[in-house]
Amino acid sequence: MSHLPSNLLPVDGSPEWMNRGDNTWQLTSATLVGLQSVPGLVILYGSIVKKKWALNSAFMALYAFAAVLVCWVGWCYKMSFGERILPFLGQPNTALDREFVFRKTFAGEFPNATMVYFQLVFAAITLILIAGALLGRMNFYAWMLFVPLWVTFSYTICAFSIWSTDGWLFKMGLIDYSGGFVIHLSSGVAGFVAACWVGPRAVKDRERFPPNNILLMLAGAGLLWMGWSGFNGGDPYAASIDASLAVLNTHVCTAMSLLTWLFLDILFFGKPSVIGATQGMITGLVCITPAAGVVQGWAAIIMGMMSGSIPWYTMMVLHKESKLLKQVDDTLAVFHTHAVAGSLGGILAGFFADPKLCYLFYGVEDSLHYTGLVYGIFNGRPNAGFRQMMVQLLGIVFVILLNVTTTSIVCLLVRIIVPLRLSEDDLQVGDEAVHGEVAYALWGDGEKLETATEPLTSEKNLEWPTVELRT
Repeated sequence: MSHLPSNLLPVDGSPEWMNRGDNTWQLTSATLVGLQSVPGLVILYGSIVKKKWALNSAFMALYAFAAVLVCWVGWCYKMSFGERILPFLGQPNTALDREFVFRKTFAGEFPNATMVYFQLVFAAITLILIAGALLGRMNFYAWMLFVPLWVTFSYTICAFSIWSTDGWLFKMGLIDYSGGFVIHLSSGVAGFVAACWVGPRAVKDRERFPPNNILLMLAGAGLLWMGWSGFNGGDPYAASIDASLAVLNTHVCTAMSLLTWLFLDILFFGKPSVIGATQGMITGLVCITPAAGVVQGWAAIIMGMMSGSIPWYTMMVLHKESKLLKQVDDTLAVFHTHAVAGSLGGILAGFFADPKLCYLFYGVEDSLHYTGLVYGIFNGRPNAGFRQMMVQLLGIVFVILLNVTTTSIVCLLVRIIVPLRLSEDDLQVGDEAVHGEVAYALWGDGEKLETATEPLTSEKNLEWPTVELRT
């Protein structure tokens, strides 16, 4: 510490510009988001899949978190938020330099070290969400290559364009409060495209893919829901009134979305599906994300009803009628829960954004930017409202085109080195073929029965409740 420039460290050990409360909240928010991935999605993925894929699915999430962390501090943070070298990209460089990590960040009254950590967990969860579309058949060695390549050549471009103060969409006034575009629409599109390149699961798995532990799945889903307080509450970069509003709107929208999805399941299928309610929870969380701190509570309720019904329709009805959607094997329906819900949230953010709340968040107050269509019409400035809607739609088109292109290129590059999909023999076995380990030990101290003629995780040896993930 004594080697740092004297202007950075007063006698009390902290810079004069640092707000301890904001720094504490930001570190807490980052940790909450990190817990959504590890252990949240690790648990959810490991329990929502067929038992023979439990271990591999959970480990795909854990590996992605670790791999993104190394890439992020090594070069990706500066590519996302550093000095601009292209209209859509920053200059790659390390984010571990001693003087840099203690310097004040580009927004907020806390050091760069806190900002790097906060943005890291968002990048990591994006890759883990992509994994949800690829569970049950992707070659793990291909996944090991896919993660660093995609976070480097896709995520950084999207983050810089939309979140960096030098980004072209940021300058146009795109509203993406906490990642509806950068994280959810990106992961939904990238997961769908990657699933197309990787190919489908084994025929037997695709026909019947029962969760191995629904109670444990709910535990992972609970961590995901509660962790969203940091996901949306941390983006004002301050322990502010706007952060409080964002957290409240997040939970209101999510609850309404879950209940709407549940009601539709009862109405059309006759039973209250637990997995369906979990999907409704996720679509609510995703939909409110781009608008959490810039809409009023009444708008959050409406967004919840729409996020619980429109993705429900695309998943339960449209999916069965579309040849393209049926052809691509999206294991956990990431396209519907993240691409559809993320796009919906981005559009509704442009529709319901309150100019006064946008001023609290962006610090910009003019007659052209950050005016939702509803407020533009009622305040006599419809042109500003329509302009905001056009910017939101432009952002959706950009994210879709970017991820279709970059994800395809990354998959093609990986395919040159290793196969994207496991062999048919490995697909029949699952975890034991991929890792030499199984999730559930049945004999002794985790040992398999040596006389067994097939893996313990086969359908013949162990049968779990036949609850299907309806996609």
